[in-house]
Amino acid sequence: MERQRLRTLVEIALAIALAAVLNMLKIWRMPNAGTVSFVMLPIVILALRRGVIVGVITGALYGFVDFYIDPYPPVHWIQPLLDYPVAYAMVGLSGLFSPAWYRAWDRGDRRAASLAVIAGCVLAGTLRYLVHLASGAIFFAEYAPPGQPVLVYSALYNLYVPVSTVLAIAAALVLMPVLARAVPVERPVS
Repeated sequence: MERQRLRTLVEIALAIALAAVLNMLKIWRMPNAGTVSFVMLPIVILALRRGVIVGVITGALYGFVDFYIDPYPPVHWIQPLLDYPVAYAMVGLSGLFSPAWYRAWDRGDRRAASLAVIAGCVLAGTLRYLVHLASGAIFFAEYAPPGQPVLVYSALYNLYVPVSTVLAIAAALVLMPVLARAVPVERPVS
C-alpha cells in the first residue's frame, strides 16, 4: 500500500513536470495569455489511469505551478484561482471516465476504450473552457471590442482550449493503450 502511494505521488509529480514542459512548447500563444499546447495531456492521462481524485489534485497543483511559471497579472484575487488551479482541476475530472476505460480495456473492446478517452478529454476541455469563459466574461470585459458582448468576446478568445483539447484527444488515443501495456497500474479507487 505504501509503495503504491509513493508510486502515485511520483506519477503526479512527473505529470505536473511534463505538463509544465509541454506548456512551454507552445504551438500558438494568444496575445493576453492562453496557449494552444499539449498541456492537458499528462493530466488527462494520469486522471484516466489513476481516477478522478488523483486527476483533480494533479490538475489543481499544476495550475499553481503554471501561475508561478507564466503568470498573467491578476486583475482580482479570484481571477488567478479560476484561470489556473480551478481550470486545470477541471481537466482532472476526465478521471470520471477511468472506470469505463478500464472496463473496456479489460474486455478487449478498443472502440469503447477509445470512446472513454474521447469522452474524458471532451469533458476536461469543456469544463476548462467554461471556467476560462467565466473568468474572461467577469474579469476581462475591458478587452472586448466596442459593441461586442463580453460573453461573445470571451467565447471567441478562449477557443484555444478546444484546439488544445483536440490535440489531447489525438495524443491520448495513441498513448493510453501503449501505457496500459507498458506500465500497468492498479485500478483507481474513484
